[in-house]
Amino acid sequence: MTSLTFAKCYDPTGARYGVPTFPWRLAPDGYATRRQLRASGLRPGGQPVAAQVMRRHRGRKSGAQVAYLYRVDCAKPVRPMTSRKWGALALAMLARRTCPQCRVTYSYCLPTSLGMCILCAYPEEQRAA
Repeated sequence: MTSLTFAKCYDPTGARYGVPTFPWRLAPDGYATRRQLRASGLRPGGQPVAAQVMRRHRGRKSGAQVAYLYRVDCAKPVRPMTSRKWGALALAMLARRTCPQCRVTYSYCLPTSLGMCILCAYPEEQRAA
């Protein structure tokens, strides 16, 4: 069964999937995922997907999990954070921590499933306590 899985995931020419496909953890040197690029201080920089790695995954409809790979030699350095970007990020995080109903700012991000703080989402339970 392992050799069959390997055969389905090994397509170095890209004839079957449109891009070169390799089994999980067996991609050749010179390719990296977005996370690997970021850890190296790089970004894809607008380049198209160069290859992919694939493995069997029972929980997905397609039966496979895919990670896209980019060429390291075409990657560009990460853009540095400016003071304006830091300010925008701080305001966005403040908005995630502020309840839109009672306007209280918490030290944690509010649950997006509720859209407000727990006290505003369940007021009857707070009165009973």
